Amino acid sequence: MRIYTRSGDKGKTSLIYGERVNKNDLRVEAYGTCDEVNSMIGLAISFLEEKSFPKKTTFIQELISVQTLLFYVGSELSTPADKEVPWQLKEEHIQTLEKQIDHWDEQLEQLTNFILPSGVQAASAVHVARTVTRRAERLAVAIEGVNPLAIAFLNRLSDYLFVAARYINQSLKGEERSLHMT
Repeated sequence: MRIYTRSGDKGKTSLIYGERVNKNDLRVEAYGTCDEVNSMIGLAISFLEEKSFPKKTTFIQELISVQTLLFYVGSELSTPADKEVPWQLKEEHIQTLEKQIDHWDEQLEQLTNFILPSGVQAASAVHVARTVTRRAERLAVAIEGVNPLAIAFLNRLSDYLFVAARYINQSLKGEERSLHMT
């Protein structure tokens, strides 16, 4: 199978079920932004693979699970409103994120002020993934008829990634820089 098809050379691409749309279509922007999040999580994982900390393997597996669920979100976003989504998000996916957020948060030092995205490379990559997730959420909100679970998942995912970045920094003794108001 060839990687290139030449079918997008004129600025069009296909949604699931073959509907052709412009590459700057809101759906394409939204699922493309989810792909950016996925890539940043992959970058963070590559930084973590060379490190050692307790429960590293479990932590990385959690991130890989999120990467898979981002494909589910992309499926939701790339399926026309009147068609069935091949891979569907479920409420339990959001609940799983919430449980993991709570689990990690219990282990972290309580925040007393805002922090700047900082710390070790893996944590910084996760912070970038978090901000890109917020952009994906804003784009998804603008799509008429999108599954509300996709929006809720993206909303929760940004919280998950914030706590994950903090967890990485704590595990690897990365410095969280506090915001100093002047």
